[in-house]
Amino acid sequence: MHLKSVHILFPGGRNKALTFSYDDGREEDRRLVSIFRKYGLKATFNLNSGQADKDPRRIPMHEWKDLYDGFELASHTVNHPPIDRCPLSLVAQEILEDRKAIEAVAGYPVRGFAYPFGSYTPEILSLLPSLGIRYGRIVGDSDGFSLPDDFYQWKATCHHNHRLMENAESFLAIKNDYRLSLMYVWGHSYEFTTFDNWNVMERFATLISGHDDIWYATNIEIVDYMDASRRLAFSADHSMVYNPSAQDVWLCVDGVSVIVPGGKTLLI
Repeated sequence: MHLKSVHILFPGGRNKALTFSYDDGREEDRRLVSIFRKYGLKATFNLNSGQADKDPRRIPMHEWKDLYDGFELASHTVNHPPIDRCPLSLVAQEILEDRKAIEAVAGYPVRGFAYPFGSYTPEILSLLPSLGIRYGRIVGDSDGFSLPDDFYQWKATCHHNHRLMENAESFLAIKNDYRLSLMYVWGHSYEFTTFDNWNVMERFATLISGHDDIWYATNIEIVDYMDASRRLAFSADHSMVYNPSAQDVWLCVDGVSVIVPGGKTLLI
């Protein structure tokens, strides 16, 4: 009996993806967004609705829709408190009220989250799904390219000030790997001004952009795609696969890339 080789690919039949996550909605996001647009990169921006119109160093809320168009907006709480030391009921309000404010501007449900100060507890992790949050980005650097076991404790590959170019070179060197590889860069745009190193992001963007084997995606696009891939239903002999999601999913079947259309059953 021939057992087929079947594994998940990223959209376009790719095995690599790149994403970014930037916090706080500071004025420097304008320059960062322009770099991302110039090089065709996708990113997630985590915003604090309670501080946007109070702090002149932050992007005013009425500018969010146009500035961040084409990127993902995610919650970073209303006031950026250390939520591991807050009452759980207040944590819920911080997230829900931030979601409401961002959604009113963005025009879509906000389902992403970045923990302020990287702070969280097991109780907060358990709370997030009931608040409509699908993932949470923690702080720290993995220096790796694996997808997380738990999207609610999603650690990035690296901060842009931590081995960025070294990690990029390692990521680009990955070829024809059966694993899905994800490079995830995080930080705060004001840090480029603080450290006077905007050239770092320009160099990185120049190096990492325009590669046919990389899927450039926002955080939520990656989460949604992986959720869709896990919902695929295969026949016992793997001759058929049903995709109950609306989103197409790519497979590698005996070395050949195959698209499984959303809502369809496909012979493979």
